[in-house]
Amino acid sequence: MALQALQSSGVAFRRILSHFPEELSLAFAYGSGVYRQVGPSADQKNAMLDFVFTVDDPVAWHSKNLKKNWNHYSFLKVLGPKIITTVQNDYGAGVYYNPFIMCDGRLIKYGVISTNILIDDLLNWNNLYIAGRLQKPVKIIAMNENIALRSALDKNLRSAVTTAFLMLPESFSEEDLFIEIAGLSYSGDFRMVVGEDKTKVLNIVKPNIAHFRELYGNILQENPQVVYKIQQGRLEIDKSPEGQFTQLMTLPKTLQRQINHIMDPPGKNRDVEETLLQVAHDPDCGEVVRLGLSAIVRPSSMKQSTKGIFTAGMKKSVVYSSLKLHKMWKGWLRKTS
Repeated sequence: MALQALQSSGVAFRRILSHFPEELSLAFAYGSGVYRQVGPSADQKNAMLDFVFTVDDPVAWHSKNLKKNWNHYSFLKVLGPKIITTVQNDYGAGVYYNPFIMCDGRLIKYGVISTNILIDDLLNWNNLYIAGRLQKPVKIIAMNENIALRSALDKNLRSAVTTAFLMLPESFSEEDLFIEIAGLSYSGDFRMVVGEDKTKVLNIVKPNIAHFRELYGNILQENPQVVYKIQQGRLEIDKSPEGQFTQLMTLPKTLQRQINHIMDPPGKNRDVEETLLQVAHDPDCGEVVRLGLSAIVRPSSMKQSTKGIFTAGMKKSVVYSSLKLHKMWKGWLRKTS
């Protein structure tokens, strides 16, 4: 599986992991504290480390974590692990974040998500939140032998490639592809308007082309719809209506439904396949796909950010928002200087 190429046995990450309950189906670190970025997030040494912990039984995991790390939680801790799990699963993007935690001498933020909810998001892109994180290079710290999870991780990468193809011209560079892929989970994200550096996607990709190539290289070489000229770093894809229809039919189900909702006139009630056939012949096919992505990401990111006020607590939420605005301001100054 392509994702395994980026596994890390880094002692620092494993030391941090030792402070938490062990029952994890997947644990990974991501973001500017793990992979070098340019721009306002370039200070790797002092950047907050971001983690995601995937657990089979969130109630049991939070129960153990509350005993080990009571002070990590906001006021919701007094309501107990069942309420915390309900907030985690039923609101926002299905992930519960504890930010601004000092752990083993580093400032960290960690999110907890149910294995079943993650698998569903990887396959169907219900929220494209953690699934979106996993479309970019991450450091895998721990992964068990859950075959369904491993298969879903791989499917998520293949879906990212197909979706990016639909939004690209017939011929393009590796960098063009990776920028499109890295931007999928930011399409429609309101934080890209308020709080995030506008060049964030470019800053993620440019210093990490080799990591993206490692993540997606095998998938691109196996894909029958692309000519991958590795030495030149160029790709050519089939942009015929037939080729685009094949790609549209393999998109995650939620994205297909959103495209159908956008394109289906009121009262017509066409099935998804009929709508996708129409989109395949549309010169603006890529823009329709982008609108479909925005329809997934926008509400998901807004609900998750609102949820953060409760899971992080008001004080931490204000500090976190201030840091994001500071990054955006630094990015703007850099751009205009």
